[in-house]
Amino acid sequence: MIALFDSGLGGLSVLREVRAILPTHDLAYFADSAFCPYGPRSVAFVRKRSLAIGRWLVKQGASLLVVACNTASSAALETLRADLAIPVVGMEPGLKPAVAATRSGCVGVLATANTLSGERMQGLITRYADGVEVLTQPCPGWVEQVEAGDLVSAKTGRLVAHFVEPLVERGADTLVLGCTHYPFLRPLIADAAGPNVAMIDTGPAVARQVVRVATQHRIAPARGAIRAWTSGDVATVAPVLGRLIDCGSILHANI
Repeated sequence: MIALFDSGLGGLSVLREVRAILPTHDLAYFADSAFCPYGPRSVAFVRKRSLAIGRWLVKQGASLLVVACNTASSAALETLRADLAIPVVGMEPGLKPAVAATRSGCVGVLATANTLSGERMQGLITRYADGVEVLTQPCPGWVEQVEAGDLVSAKTGRLVAHFVEPLVERGADTLVLGCTHYPFLRPLIADAAGPNVAMIDTGPAVARQVVRVATQHRIAPARGAIRAWTSGDVATVAPVLGRLIDCGSILHANI
């Protein structure tokens, strides 16, 4: 079983990419909805939650763990790799392909505050952004709109435009979606950015890495089942889950 987790439902954007290229592998998903969003929380808190969830998923039978959350990857990826006896695949904002794609020499990174201030993000800027201006933009409220299933309303559109338009006005011609929730807002981001701005979503690249790791560790296809759990209220989470992806039912897990 390949297991994925996120602070909430955003990591489903990664699960759908994994499902597209591994349709017969069994997948599991854990949404830490009781503590979503991770963005405003301390690094120590996110690391503790990530360890608890990772250990629990191993007990459920996970053979590979995907940290389908940029904030959790920034806070806990190396800790998880040291603690768990299974391979762990993480996320990082797609700054490298954005630098390769920009024509204006200016890219914008949309992410949570914790992701943007983390060592992994700073390391990416140091390694790949030589000669390119990197504009970092936290987007408070975006995760909450996705968690509510509010992907197309005028309110969400205004919230998206509030953070995207200033980046474009400053010259960014490439935007990095540095949170797994944000691909669900891609149409609104595109509307706010305009037709000449490219978007980089690392979900497909992470899915390809999952294939490589699964092959290396001989994680075999099975029934193609998907199991899902949440630490939050099932009655609240389940309807949104159904709108975001065809993932069946979701159960409560007290972690």
